[in-house]
Parts: sequence; structure tokens; C-alpha cells
Amino acid sequence: MSFKHTFKAAVNWHIGDNETTANPKGFSKNHVVTIANKNTPLEVSAAKPFRGDDSRYNPEDLLLSALASCHMMSYLYVCAQNNIEVLSYTDTAEAILNVEPSGRGHFSKVTLKPVVTIKDALQAELAKTLHNKANSLCFIANSCNFPVEHYAEILVTRH
Repeated sequence: MSFKHTFKAAVNWHIGDNETTANPKGFSKNHVVTIANKNTPLEVSAAKPFRGDDSRYNPEDLLLSALASCHMMSYLYVCAQNNIEVLSYTDTAEAILNVEPSGRGHFSKVTLKPVVTIKDALQAELAKTLHNKANSLCFIANSCNFPVEHYAEILVTRH
């Protein structure tokens, strides 16, 4: 039995004083994204190379963070299924965006570099291989038309 879930977001942008959309350089890309049932709206803009406000989130940042976050949650899920006690998880993810002279672009690859600390050294090899299972379960990775690679490091700390 499959389940269908619906997620909703609203985007709000408006032209500023002395701005015009008649010129791609003539207006702010800043806008607000409000996600249904969330307390804090996201202040979003274009990425800096596309004349956006670098202090705000951009769609490329959000896609990368969604992939990294989804992989982590999928990984913690499969670790729990295998009785692996995870003590910490960090990731330094990177995405490659290719933009053509026409302005058309696409992501060609995302690389996740999770560093996972577990409790039991005997489970280190299994903990490492479970990243493959997590990748196959990740909803976001399954929705992408580019590879999502992962290069995991497993550390062991006993408490």
C-alpha cells in the first residue's frame, strides 16, 4: 500500500520602488517563501552569481540542504533498523551546477561527505555500507535526475 503526502509552499515577491522587470538587472530577486504549518518564513534570493542577495538562502542552497538532510534522516532510519547506535552525524555536502551561455542550467552531481560517529566498532563496516541503503530510500535523491554520491567516514567512540 502506498501513501501520498502533499506539501505546500507559498512564494511572495513584489517589485520594489524604482525597479523594473524590463531589464534582468533592474529588480531585486529577494522574496519570501512560507511553508505550510511552519513558524518561520524563509528569506530567499537568487544565488550571488545570478545577481541575488548572498545573505539569503537561494534555491540551489535549499536543494543541496534538502538532499543532505534527507540522506541523514534515511541513514539514521536504516541504522535504527540495524541496531546501530549513532552518536553524531555531520556532512559537508557539495553540488555542481552547470550553466550554459543561454542561461539554462542543471545540477550535474551532488557529493555528500558524511562523518558518522557510532558506539560499537564491530558495526563500523555495516554502518558504512548502510549509506547505500539510505541513498536508495531518500525521497529527495530519488527525485533527482543527477547522481547523488556519498563518501562516508565512520568513527567510533565508546561512552
